Amino acid sequence: MAKLMSVHHLALTVTDVDRSVPWYARVLDLEEVLRREEPDTGLRKVVLRSAGDEFSVVLVQHADTGRRGFDEHRAGLEHVAFRVSSTAELAEWEERLAEFGVSYLPTAPSRTFEGSKVVVFRDPDGIQLEIWADPEL
Repeated sequence: MAKLMSVHHLALTVTDVDRSVPWYARVLDLEEVLRREEPDTGLRKVVLRSAGDEFSVVLVQHADTGRRGFDEHRAGLEHVAFRVSSTAELAEWEERLAEFGVSYLPTAPSRTFEGSKVVVFRDPDGIQLEIWADPEL
């Protein structure tokens, strides 16, 4: 049987793409590569890509903006975790978050994956994002 290789892209529903796109581009160093709007349905999508085309993040805004904010306790998305190659890179991301005024929980050992370390923060809609460094061998 064919095996899955990796995640191709991640699509997140946001309340305002005009607010979220600059945040994701600036804070996570992603580049906007495509924007699509459907005036008849009110759907707006923006594709952001990582350097080196490792993955894409798609931010989606639906016409119904009156919905409640993000809550990881409801069925659906719990959080998103990005991986870096070392704890040194994790420290660089901490500096970047601080530089852009993003509130975060400093590097801490993972309670889920032994030996891993994680930095936790939230996007403008409150979606929990994490940056992980697995144990260095």
